[in-house]
Amino acid sequence: MHAHHPQRQAETSHAVTDVRRLSGPVADELFVLCRPAGIGDVAGQAEAVYRALGDALAAEGLGIEALVAETVFCRRVGDHGRAARAARSRVLGNAAHPVTTVIGQPPLDGRADLEIAAVAVRPLSRDASMSEVRRPTGCSCEAPDVQARIVRLGDERRLYTGNIHGSGRDPFAEAYAMFRVAEDLLADAGMRFTDVIRTWIHVRDIDRNYDALNRARREFYRDRGIEQLPSSTGVQGIPFPAAHEFSLGLIAVQTPRPLDVTLMSTPWLNEAWSYGADFSRGLRVVDANKVALYVSGTASIDEAGRTVHVGDFEAQANRMLHNIASLLDRQGATFESLVSGVTYLKHPGDAPALRAMLRARGFNRFPCALVEAPLCRPELLCEAEVLAVLPLTPGEA
Repeated sequence: MHAHHPQRQAETSHAVTDVRRLSGPVADELFVLCRPAGIGDVAGQAEAVYRALGDALAAEGLGIEALVAETVFCRRVGDHGRAARAARSRVLGNAAHPVTTVIGQPPLDGRADLEIAAVAVRPLSRDASMSEVRRPTGCSCEAPDVQARIVRLGDERRLYTGNIHGSGRDPFAEAYAMFRVAEDLLADAGMRFTDVIRTWIHVRDIDRNYDALNRARREFYRDRGIEQLPSSTGVQGIPFPAAHEFSLGLIAVQTPRPLDVTLMSTPWLNEAWSYGADFSRGLRVVDANKVALYVSGTASIDEAGRTVHVGDFEAQANRMLHNIASLLDRQGATFESLVSGVTYLKHPGDAPALRAMLRARGFNRFPCALVEAPLCRPELLCEAEVLAVLPLTPGEA
């Protein structure tokens, strides 16, 4: 059994909610985006989106305890991140324990101070469970302890974590330490960094510190013998708390047998590691519930790794969408297969043109956050990441 439900949108006077649901053989998975609809202060907006999130779960027959991960995109990460945490506790109560990434990336809707993307999982079998891993950070900052949610579906374990930080004397040392913290957290769960299939890396000042991140990541992966590079996104975002230069989130999957992972590629793009960025353009991962296509942050890059259409926003957006479509097409997927994503825009003034282009290409029929974020090259104007889902074939189930 596998049902890929079309996007459901709910709107009230206070919030808009986009939902995609996957009904797989061993679990129901929900991908949700909630954003405020009205004008109000950040406390009211945060309460509205968490009420909308709770309503979306209830409408699909899921409880608050099914939440496994959320990303809170904030206009001002400190004040608005704290408001979101307070609202979640007030609205959803103590039963909600999602892994939370709070990041300073303003929503493109100028009236909104925040929006929330969330993932929920409801296991269907008796040999399934959900658990937590908490690891004290040893710092006195306001961020919660580093934590992970683990979803066990039969003999598969899927780990979600976010808001991982490191510390060091310089950006390189801090970035390397961040990967070490993630490694220690994985070890607490009985996993290794080689189990990681997807990462998100936010950099406070990407023009200044992206090179340091790439050097640290390359050295860490080399030291650990990591050959299957995760799918990844690396963009500018203000970490929470704001004392850090970098923030890391990830998904890892562990099975007793080798996980079925295939590199996604297209003739329209070269491999990112050829120019010093150690990530895969995308990974096709066969897990217990679905075939997942994790497409990395993708921009207006050509087959030689060059930025194309410098200074032309619409041409860059078209090349971005073409690259994503090509990656998906070689796996038998289309934009109709998408269940979640984030689109990053360098200049908010380009938002109306972006929205029109996304509608024209059918890239607006799934929960996709639209946020402001400078990208890994100063001349890049937009970038998008997506998750597509295909049904398991009889041989894969």
